[in-house]
Amino acid sequence: MARLTGRVAWITGGSRGIGKGIAKRFAEEGASVCLADVDEKALQETEKEFQEQGWEVMTCVTDVTDRGQVENTVDAIVEKWGRLDILVNNAGIIRDNLLFKMTDDEWQQVLDVHLTGSFLCSRAVQKQMVEQQYGRMINLSSTSALGNRGQANYAAVKAGLQGFTKTLAIELGKFGITCNAIAPGLIETDMTRATAARIGIDFDRFVEAAQKEIPVGRTGKPEDIAHAALFFASEESSFVNGQVLYVAGGPKA
Repeated sequence: MARLTGRVAWITGGSRGIGKGIAKRFAEEGASVCLADVDEKALQETEKEFQEQGWEVMTCVTDVTDRGQVENTVDAIVEKWGRLDILVNNAGIIRDNLLFKMTDDEWQQVLDVHLTGSFLCSRAVQKQMVEQQYGRMINLSSTSALGNRGQANYAAVKAGLQGFTKTLAIELGKFGITCNAIAPGLIETDMTRATAARIGIDFDRFVEAAQKEIPVGRTGKPEDIAHAALFFASEESSFVNGQVLYVAGGPKA
C-alpha cells in the first residue's frame, strides 16, 4: 500500500531540484501534490510531466514572501482536496558573497525567502492542520547552517530554520502536528551549479572535488532528500518531532 494515500502535500519551490524530487516521491506514494513556485513556465512543465504519470497534481504561482499569495494558495488547496496534510518549506534562493561585499539586498532577499517564507507558509497551514488534528511540516535546512564561506546570509537562515523547526514542534505537537527539518549536504541541483559558478569552478570538477571529502564517496541527488522527506511525512514518523536530519553522506553535524 502506498504510504501517503489520501494525503495532500504542498511543496514550495516544487518545480525543480529538491522540491520536484520530493513531490515526485510523494506522488509515487499516493499523495495529491500542490507545487508552488515563482517560475510559471517550470511549473507548467512539471505539471504536464506529473499528469502524464497519472499523478494528482495542481500548481500555483506563489511568492512565499507575499502573505496574500500564500494564503490564497492554501485556500485553493483546501477547496480542491478538502484538506492539507503535509507542508514542505523548500523554496529558496542564494545570493552568495563574502561579508565585506554582501549588499543589504543580498542579505535581505535570502532572509525573506527562506525564513519569512517558511514562517508565512507554516502559519497559513497550521489552522487547517489543527482543525484536522493532523499535520506534517518539513523544513529544508542545510549543512551550511554550520557555517560556510561566502554564505553568511544563507548559513544564518538555514540555522534559523532549525530553531524555527524545534519551536513549531513544541507548539504544535499536541495537535497531532509534527515539524522536522532536513539538512542536505551537496546535492546536485541548479543551485549548486550556481555556487560552482560563483567560485569560478567547472561543475564537474566541483563535484569531483566534493566527492573526495564525502565519506560515502559521492554527492547527493534530489532523490536522497526525497527519501528522508517521505519518512518525515509518513505515519511511521509520528513520534519523531523537532529533529534535524543531516543527509550529507557523512556525519556533517
